[in-house]
Amino acid sequence: MGLILDTSVLVAEERGRFRLWDFCEAQFPEALFITALTASELLHGVERAMPGPVRDRRRQQVEGVIADFQVLDFDLDVARRHAAVWAHLTVAGTPIGPHDLLIAATALYHGFALATLNASEFRRVPGLVLTEVQAFLVTPA
Repeated sequence: MGLILDTSVLVAEERGRFRLWDFCEAQFPEALFITALTASELLHGVERAMPGPVRDRRRQQVEGVIADFQVLDFDLDVARRHAAVWAHLTVAGTPIGPHDLLIAATALYHGFALATLNASEFRRVPGLVLTEVQAFLVTPA
């Protein structure tokens, strides 16, 4: 089985609020992944940063994440799962955000669990397995 890291845990790590590498070590021997959508969200953060040291640091960190974790594509097979989940949630009146829906569909298609700090949104997706991450949050001193 594998585990997908949601954007929320990676952003929290960048902000010093999540112990990502401790979390990753605790997941051994699970294979860890990110989705193409997560890569896009992280790269968007780089593009939004003002040119200079902050952007350079952010770019280096994001490129490191992209290099450290296999990126799962959004292809036709994932699109089919996405359409089915989207329709189900719409009919049920429990939609989630479009980016989260893409991430959830990717996890479901591959049969992987998801590590997220946005569990309230992702819990609406039937069959999606969430991994506990709260123990790795950094508590303010």
